[in-house]
Amino acid sequence: MLGPHVDAIANELEDELTVVKVDVDDQPDLAARFGVLSVPTLIFFRDGRAIDRIVGALAPAALRARVEELQRS
Repeated sequence: MLGPHVDAIANELEDELTVVKVDVDDQPDLAARFGVLSVPTLIFFRDGRAIDRIVGALAPAALRARVEELQRS
């Protein structure tokens, strides 16, 4: 449900950010390492540090606004 919106943002901002998707069923250790308990979970990183997290579905406009806000900060 959220995937197409994440893909659209990734395509639009490909020169400014990197989007990586992880299948938590295939990578349970990685999910545990980052405390992913629910799907979808989006974790935003800057310089190797998690700076923000979204758990659960988000309206496309709200997702875009969050990404833009993080880019400005």
